[in-house]
Amino acid sequence: MKLPVQNMVRWHEFGSSDAIAAALAERIASALTDAVAARGSATLAVSGGRTPRHLFDALSQTEITWDKVTVTLVDERFVAPDNERSNEKLVRDLLLQNRAAAKFVPLFRDGMSLEEAAKAASGDIDALSPPLDVVVLGMGPDGHTASFFPDAENLEALYANAAGSAVLPVLAPSAGEPRLTLSAQLIAAAGLLVLHTEGEERRSILTAALAEGELPVARVLQLADTKPQIYWAA
Repeated sequence: MKLPVQNMVRWHEFGSSDAIAAALAERIASALTDAVAARGSATLAVSGGRTPRHLFDALSQTEITWDKVTVTLVDERFVAPDNERSNEKLVRDLLLQNRAAAKFVPLFRDGMSLEEAAKAASGDIDALSPPLDVVVLGMGPDGHTASFFPDAENLEALYANAAGSAVLPVLAPSAGEPRLTLSAQLIAAAGLLVLHTEGEERRSILTAALAEGELPVARVLQLADTKPQIYWAA
C-alpha cells in the first residue's frame, strides 16, 4: 500500500518566481541531459497557464542538446494553435525560443473531433517510447492538474483509463473548452515528475489536497512511480 500522498512528495521552496524558474530549469535540464546521455534522446511534457512563463524563459536559455529533445504538452484546450488560450501557442512563443530548438509534438488536431484528435495524439505520444523523461504539472485553484477537473464527465473512468490510451478527451463544465490530456498513468510513469505552483493560496490548496487525497492533483500524484517533486515559490 502506498503512503498518504503528503508523505510521498518532496518540497522545494523558493522566495520568488525568478528563483524557482532558475532552479527548476536547472533540474529539468539535468534530467534531459542524463536521458540524452543514456539513450540519445529525451522527452519533456509541460503545462500551460501563467505559472510557467518565467520557467519557459529560463529553460529556453539553458545550454543542452535541444536537437535531441522532444517537447509535448501535459494537456491542451481544444482550440487552434493561434488562439491566445492555446497551450501550444504558449510553448512555441516562450519555450521553443533562444537555444531551445527542440522538436514539438502537439495534442490539438485541426479538422478532427475531440475523440479523433485524442486518438491521433495518442499515436504520436506512443511513438516517443514512453515513459517520458520529465513531466511538469501545474495546479488550478479547484485542485485540478493536467485536465483532470473535479467536475469532469466520467472522472473515475478517466483515472482508470481502461483502454490504456496515452491521450484522453475531457469534457468538464469548469474547463471552458473541451480538453485533451495525457493519461494519469503516463504522467505518473515520468522519470522526473514535478508539480510547479506559486503563491500562498496555492500552497494551502495543495497541502489540503494532499492531506485529504481526493482532489485530482492528489489522485494523480499518488500514482507516481517516483517521488513527485513539489516546486513552490512564495
